[in-house]
Amino acid sequence: MKVKEIMDKEFIAVSPDMDIVEASIKMESHKKFTTPVLDDEKHLIGWITSLDVTRGLRDNHKKVREIMHSKDDIVHVNENDAARLAVLAASKHKVVSIPVLDREDKVVGVIRTFDIVETLSKLYEIKVSKIFEAMVDELKGVTWDELMEASAIVTKRETGKRVTAKDYEQRIKNSTFGEAIWATGGLEKFFVGLIAIGELVIARKVAKARK
Repeated sequence: MKVKEIMDKEFIAVSPDMDIVEASIKMESHKKFTTPVLDDEKHLIGWITSLDVTRGLRDNHKKVREIMHSKDDIVHVNENDAARLAVLAASKHKVVSIPVLDREDKVVGVIRTFDIVETLSKLYEIKVSKIFEAMVDELKGVTWDELMEASAIVTKRETGKRVTAKDYEQRIKNSTFGEAIWATGGLEKFFVGLIAIGELVIARKVAKARK
């Protein structure tokens, strides 16, 4: 997934020569707490937040250029960057929104933490069975039943509780990715489990072929 797939294309922008009061009204009417400052060709030259606007009005500043953060101080991403880079940037720099640039350094969108959360929420709702279907596609020659049998064995090793292949199949059809992560104790443990299942099903396949 790329940045351009989750960015907000309906963003607002202000100019450096716009009155702060006008910028404030525009941000308020669109319910935006941050906005890029662009030149006439839509190049990023600054960034303002609602806090900057409040401070600017209090200090009797008149123009956006007097309160904006310069481009050098702004975290930004490219529209063709992997979406995960935007997630990492937002987390690292503790920002609520990030401008998205194209190859000509023009602003083509804004990624907001809301967009990130919404996207992650959708990923969390993916059925676990979809992940196993992808594994079958990647593990050439491995059948669905073989994968379920290996999964049941790994589950017994990890939990000490016996579970049949059919039971496991029903479990993953009813569970979401998010539920599975919480149930297994975190993302890392979930994927470690998938790796263990992949290794076992391949080992069983090889052993069977040698007989």
